[in-house]
Amino acid sequence: MGSLVTTRQAVTAVEEEAQYLTFMLGGEMFAIGILGIKEIIEYGSLTVVPMMPAFVRGVINLRGAVVPVVDLSARFGRQNSEITRRSCVIIIEASTEDGQPQDIGLLVDNVSAVLEIPASQIEPPPNFGARIRADFISGMAKVDGHFVIVLEVER
Repeated sequence: MGSLVTTRQAVTAVEEEAQYLTFMLGGEMFAIGILGIKEIIEYGSLTVVPMMPAFVRGVINLRGAVVPVVDLSARFGRQNSEITRRSCVIIIEASTEDGQPQDIGLLVDNVSAVLEIPASQIEPPPNFGARIRADFISGMAKVDGHFVIVLEVER
């Protein structure tokens, strides 16, 4: 029975701290859990698709697969991201409405680092103060004296 308690404690310890990829967007730091990230690529040429929402910058060909690229800044109701030499596309795997996996590219200003953030440091999203819609936010964390907005990428 002692081993069962030890196993549960170990599982709890693992659940309490997770790794997050941090990135900059419009001067603010954001984070997403690394488990949903497939890869990070340099921003390159996109194929613009007519009649798409303004936040969909276009599509890329990623090893034969068509991957839509979403401008996170525009998706959050801000101005389109300015493309610089540090602009990156984070490829994540999301689920479509019918539950099928779909790769999506997220255009960000630059990628910062992978951080381990304890669950105890992540607070629920605020009702005010953030300049993005609260339904995109999983929580807020304070890392090295700076706030990091933890995103819910499935949304």
